[in-house]
Amino acid sequence: MADKLKWGILGAGGIARAFADGIACSKSGMLVAIGSRSKEKAEAFGQEFKVERRYGSYEALLADPEVEAVYISTPHPQHAEWTIKACEAKKHVLCEKPISVNHAEAMAMVEAARANTVFLMEAFMYRCHPQTKKVVELVKSGAIGEVRVIKACFSFHAGFSESSRLFNNDLAGGGILDVGCYAVSFSRVIAGAAHGKDFEDPTEVAGCGHLGKTGVDEWAVATLRFPGDIVAEVATGVSLTQDNDARIFGAEGIIRVPSPWVPGRNGESTKILLERDGKTEEIVIEPGNKLFAIEADTVAEFIPRKQAASPAMSWADSLGQMKTLDRWRAELGLVYEMEKPARQTMPFDHRPLARPVDAVIPAATIPHLDKPVSRLVMGVDNQVAMPHAAAMFDDFFRRGGTCFDTAYCYGKAKSQLLGHWIKSRGVAKDVAVIVKGVHTPECFPDVIAGQLEASLEWLKLECADIYFMHRDNPKVPAGEFIEALNELVKAGKIKVFGGSNWSLRRVAAANRYAEKKGLQGFSAVSNNFSLAEMVEAVWDGCIHCSGDASRKWLAKQQMPVFAWSSQARGFFVDGVSGDEIERCWTNEANVARRDRARQLALKLGVEPINIALAYVLNQPFPMFALVGPREIAETVSSCRSLGITLTAAQLKWLWSGAGKMA
Repeated sequence: MADKLKWGILGAGGIARAFADGIACSKSGMLVAIGSRSKEKAEAFGQEFKVERRYGSYEALLADPEVEAVYISTPHPQHAEWTIKACEAKKHVLCEKPISVNHAEAMAMVEAARANTVFLMEAFMYRCHPQTKKVVELVKSGAIGEVRVIKACFSFHAGFSESSRLFNNDLAGGGILDVGCYAVSFSRVIAGAAHGKDFEDPTEVAGCGHLGKTGVDEWAVATLRFPGDIVAEVATGVSLTQDNDARIFGAEGIIRVPSPWVPGRNGESTKILLERDGKTEEIVIEPGNKLFAIEADTVAEFIPRKQAASPAMSWADSLGQMKTLDRWRAELGLVYEMEKPARQTMPFDHRPLARPVDAVIPAATIPHLDKPVSRLVMGVDNQVAMPHAAAMFDDFFRRGGTCFDTAYCYGKAKSQLLGHWIKSRGVAKDVAVIVKGVHTPECFPDVIAGQLEASLEWLKLECADIYFMHRDNPKVPAGEFIEALNELVKAGKIKVFGGSNWSLRRVAAANRYAEKKGLQGFSAVSNNFSLAEMVEAVWDGCIHCSGDASRKWLAKQQMPVFAWSSQARGFFVDGVSGDEIERCWTNEANVARRDRARQLALKLGVEPINIALAYVLNQPFPMFALVGPREIAETVSSCRSLGITLTAAQLKWLWSGAGKMA
């Protein structure tokens, strides 16, 4: 008994009972605790399953040192909060499907598991069953030839009840998240198997369905296109009974799975039908244990690896799954009320936001600004919805990130997301917001004020901490821009300013004018700066300051640089390619720099992209690197660069090949 994995169950509903029964039959685990929001429910559950530790709160269960693994069986909207808290309590986690309400929550959950080095798996019990493993094996072996079409459905008629969780908007009800997720996960694992992978994410998602009076999907269908033109048709419903099976159509045959979702619940045998050459072969699967027992044993088997092996759900599999479900819901226009900005008022773990004392991301100061600025700056142009923005901004802030980059040309919606986040989190005094404006062709001094006012309104701020002119207009004397910007400083609309994509010659001219007139000059410049020297402008009017002469001037002036595309837009990431990489970054000198970055990365045990960012941050003048992560994992990757200190000799070697690597 001492060797068995000690489980606690968080939530005392029907699915929790099914899992408790499974643990009792498992080879590896034992149930030692139950936690419920109701002490009475915990007592009843404990009595039914002979569990001694019975807690009337989830917090109390997580505080129990005897509990090693937690099964989270709460309604969907509570998965993120309690998974994160369980990970922080150093408990391994099996979270009921869907792992979260959306991809944004899933990112935060996976990061909590990674940061706390604990196991996390989404509880698709059918993915752990031998039947699913056999289906995957058949596809990979070419039993039906090239896979072309997948059809999967999970749908039932529950009977409408506004109080039921299935129809409750606040509980993320509807078919897509509750059971449509099975059909999607099956399609993804089969498409992956067809290509020799653990899973595949669709390149296209098209769908439609019916939203009922509570605003949730009551029935829905989607078509998924995968690489290689594999097409999947998935269907779901909570108000409609359909054929609950799965079929895989190949060039040489068909695989039919009559009971794909709850195979052998009580340990009974199941079957797969393989049709080819005009014959049908019945493949019988003897699971050897109950469905939920097999799932519990899967967790125990893979705890040392922190993630399960396919076809069970890995972290990347769950993240891709939630992205696909998000896209299916978007096709129906289904956004839950809880996902809208008005309800996104707290981080997913429901704890107030605070910048840690031991922040990973350091801060520095720039002239005339009365608050520190984090040396990593997050761009807001990759956030498209409030849950995603909240996940990214919360995580960044908790790592010490306090500076955010916005622009008038990014549009109203993206600035509004940041503005809502700042207000809802109460961090206006703690963050530094960059506002950019007067992008070509509107780069004139008399345009600055109007665009700035619009940006501030979107952000719900009275003042921009840092204002950058997004482009230069060499036809306008630099002094005219200085005059216009100083008027805004006097009016309290901006604190400091500078130029983005301004030549250093023009910056110097602007500051000479300011000094002569007794005015405030440029406090910073925001040009491209990276280990790869930009060969051709990414966008019209863009310039870099990466070259030898620019670096010499910046070091002499100690001019702060807010470097955009500080990592050369993926040039240093193995496997990244495309027209932009070839056109803007690829030449003999940059390829040599990338090779040297790879050599040093290997020596230091990091990735080449980390070396590229460290090169920027270790310059002998104030550097702030603009990053545009789309996922928390990309923020984590950027933060790994912060611990790398490069000597002057290493900087020289990385750039020119002279000097020394070590």
